[in-house]
Amino acid sequence: MATAKKKAGGPSDPPKNIRSGNSKDAIKWDFAEHLKYNMGVDSYSATEQDRFMALANAVRDRLINQWLQTQRTHHEKGVKRVYYLSLEFLMGRAMGNNVINAGFEEAVRDAMEELGYSFEEMREQEVDAGLGNGGLGRLAACFLDSLATLDLPAFGYGLRYDYGIFRQGVENGHQVEHPDDWLRNGNPWEIERPEVSVPVNFGGRVQAVQNAKGQTVYQWVDTDQVIGVAFDTPIVGFGGKTVNTLRLWSARANEEFSFHEFNEGDYVEAVADKVHAENLTKVLYPNDKLYLGKELRLKQQYFFVACSLADIIRRFKKSGKKWKDLPSMAAIQLNDTHPSVAVAELMRILMDHEGLTWETAWDITVKTLGYTNHTLMPEALEKWAVPMFEKLLPRHLQIIYEINHRFLSQVAIKFPGNTQKLADMSIIEEGNPKQIRMAYLAIVGSHSTNGVAALHTELLKSRLVPNFAQMWPNRFNNKTNGITQRRFLLKANPPLAKLITDTIGNGWVTNMAELKKLLPYAEDTAFRKQFAAVKAQAKQALADQVLRETGWVIETDRIFDVQIKRIHEYKRQLLNALHIIILYNRIKAGKTKGLLPRTFIFGGKAAPGYAMAKLIIKLINNISNVVNNDPDVNKYLQVYFLPNYRVSLAEKIIPAADVSEQISTAGTEASGTGNMKFMANGALTLGTLDGANIEIREEAGDENCFIFGLTADEVEELRPTYDPYKYYLENQEIKDALDLLFSGHFNFGEPNIFEPIRHTLFEGGDNYFHLADLASYTAAQDKVVAQYADQDTWVRKAIINVATSGKFSSDRTIAEYAKDIWDVKPCAIDLNTEGEETLIEATKRK
Repeated sequence: MATAKKKAGGPSDPPKNIRSGNSKDAIKWDFAEHLKYNMGVDSYSATEQDRFMALANAVRDRLINQWLQTQRTHHEKGVKRVYYLSLEFLMGRAMGNNVINAGFEEAVRDAMEELGYSFEEMREQEVDAGLGNGGLGRLAACFLDSLATLDLPAFGYGLRYDYGIFRQGVENGHQVEHPDDWLRNGNPWEIERPEVSVPVNFGGRVQAVQNAKGQTVYQWVDTDQVIGVAFDTPIVGFGGKTVNTLRLWSARANEEFSFHEFNEGDYVEAVADKVHAENLTKVLYPNDKLYLGKELRLKQQYFFVACSLADIIRRFKKSGKKWKDLPSMAAIQLNDTHPSVAVAELMRILMDHEGLTWETAWDITVKTLGYTNHTLMPEALEKWAVPMFEKLLPRHLQIIYEINHRFLSQVAIKFPGNTQKLADMSIIEEGNPKQIRMAYLAIVGSHSTNGVAALHTELLKSRLVPNFAQMWPNRFNNKTNGITQRRFLLKANPPLAKLITDTIGNGWVTNMAELKKLLPYAEDTAFRKQFAAVKAQAKQALADQVLRETGWVIETDRIFDVQIKRIHEYKRQLLNALHIIILYNRIKAGKTKGLLPRTFIFGGKAAPGYAMAKLIIKLINNISNVVNNDPDVNKYLQVYFLPNYRVSLAEKIIPAADVSEQISTAGTEASGTGNMKFMANGALTLGTLDGANIEIREEAGDENCFIFGLTADEVEELRPTYDPYKYYLENQEIKDALDLLFSGHFNFGEPNIFEPIRHTLFEGGDNYFHLADLASYTAAQDKVVAQYADQDTWVRKAIINVATSGKFSSDRTIAEYAKDIWDVKPCAIDLNTEGEETLIEATKRK
């Protein structure tokens, strides 16, 4: 508890600019003012939550002046802006990141210390903003940090879900989903903008009319309307100069209350419109197995796109420029297919509202939009049933059909007589019902399509959409993902960050490539000793966190082997579990020679409707229960599934890891960013040649990671003849492990619950090649143990991983986007040191 260590008090006289000054005295005064006037409490009645909110408001105060300065400068200079459209932003907690990037972390710590409070304990009151499911949303959050740090004018656009990704509980080994009511205590970082409201239409019909010039124009009429209200959050770059905006949209009813229904006595119906409207932004990604879930998801996507494009167009029109100049003022990036309806929506605005011809509108649309693809699996490419689309967005369906007609005319010219190409490349997929291929729409309607790792981009072009790459080879490019070192090293791992800065200076914070300067220190005995001590410290910090949250005691003098990510069959947590059973069998058979104590740590959430992923969580927990309670085994092997994996927990786990599990089936993971976070914190990658693992190996060197398994080409070559049963019969360890698993040993009293896993591996054909890779994976794990036994060599390899992780900064990724796709230049922002007085003087001048 953040209880006072001494009587809270402040300086006798308030300093100048208590709401903008970065001195500890100014922060103390501002904190006290917020506690009294915003929270309505004093130092005796304040709760821990009150104190957190007061401090958060004091921190936000210090961002406001620079936030306004940033917007003024961008407006006055008429800069081109990046508009990053993402249905997910996995922001996590903001307090630590804000004070570090703004440059007054020390002053805040000192201020709270003098008032008798622990800054660390106050930070723990903050709830993670979990507005994303995994890597896609966290990448978007890292990109916002980099955009601001690089002084690039930008807006992030998304949805302000009332409930983020569910809070995960574990009961009897099963995942249990609880609502993530992250707004229950309010969000101190956001500012509601009720004046920025956008009407969004659904349903209705389209009518053709003649305009004054005798031309046929289309009107979308008889629609149901929802209002989108903007909520803005400041995104401060490192150094505190540029403060960009994350604008999230919340749905409101067109009319909050029906007096007619109320007066008629129908109290439920009186607020029905409000309830239906607000359902749009109630929950992040509903379970979309049912039609209503799919319909809600499509409505979420259009609502978010319509609000965002309306806002972008409003801002552009204020500039007074001609429509042909829109691409020179706005670069709109579609983060995966979720915002791809933007192609049709921008066309609708330009034609139906602004009166542009099809040709002019199309030229503007293509030049303005860019599309990032995040998946290699065809089944993960979004499609929408035409009847549902027509019901919700009839005008957009007309536009998409016209886009497709004109596009297929181009295809016919490019590939004369090839009717198969026409079928394969059509945006409309024939079937019952017909489907709209949203990835195809995004590719056709944008000037750039990029993958997110070198292998991913090559497979995107050669396997996923080869016809489009053949049609427009110059539209395809690679932008390998990155992470922000400021959150995942500077903030998440302060002891390592300090060791690095003390050794090579702090240039790496804004230029991660400078970590290369650490390479000579891998050969320095004293530095290796310091590095090992930092890793031990991180392990203890994680153990302390786990003890607080679960009551489990994790021993720290072990190899920490970590796999934390979304639970999905292609990410192969099951492969990891099968190897653990092999180890269990070895230990029970007395084959312990050369074994070192190991702790396997899992974390991740399974989609609520994904039965197999949830069963894998159950398996891991059941294995944990058996292993951890067996005295013959637990001195060598322990297994923990940490519940409710989230950004703030990742920030504890990643610094503590020795081994980074990146074991997806080759050719399935687009990039991965967890692999980069682990690498930058000194964990060695155990992985397949998939996603960015290939580039990690290129940077760190083959000898400093553990690569196993089939390559993407070998997987495809084997697929037609793959027989998983063959690997079961030919490898005794694999057979023994599977026999034990399906014997009921790990599910005593729960007969046959793991039968679906047996079916998936054998009758189901083992789509993700678990058994084909298991022997190779086991051999790689044996190498891990052998190398870890030589601690001096292991630490040297860990340091080399940190030193060679510089390529994987999101700063580098964003700089490439800005140069190659967006054509957006940095805009330097002066520090506004005058604070409140600037606004007073501005008011006087007006």
